[in-house]
Amino acid sequence: MKKILGPYADFFFFLLRVVAALMFLAHGLQKMNIAMLGGFPAPPGPLTWAAWIESIGAVFIILGLGARYVAFILSGEMAVAYFMSHFGTVMGPFNAPPGPGPHSFFPHLNGGEITVLYCLLWLYLAARGPGKFSLDRALRLD
Repeated sequence: MKKILGPYADFFFFLLRVVAALMFLAHGLQKMNIAMLGGFPAPPGPLTWAAWIESIGAVFIILGLGARYVAFILSGEMAVAYFMSHFGTVMGPFNAPPGPGPHSFFPHLNGGEITVLYCLLWLYLAARGPGKFSLDRALRLD
C-alpha cells in the first residue's frame, strides 16, 4: 500500500483537510440559520460564538492560512463543546432517569463522537501543519 498510495500522501492529506473543513463550515453555517443546511436560529451566547468561530475558522483551514493557530483554536472550541453539550449531560439534571442515552460518559452514547473526532483532528492539524498544498506553505509561513 505504501508503494501505491505513498506518493499521493500529501494530496490525500489536502483532501482530508479541505473536506473536514467544509463539513465543519456546514456546522457553523447551520448555527447561523442557513436553511439549506438545516439551519436553526442560535440563541445568543455560546452557540452564536461557536457559529462564528466554526465558520471563519473553517475558511482559514480550507485555505491553509494560519492553519496551525486556527486548528488549535478549533480544537479547543470542540473540547469546550463536548464538555458543555455532550459530557455535560452526565452532570445534567439530577432527576434524569438512569441508563444509556444522553446521560452517558461515552461519546457514542451522548452524541459527542463527531465533536471528539473534530477536536482530535484539529489538534493533529495544529501539530502537523497544513501540508504541502496550503497558503502557509506558498507564503512560507509554516
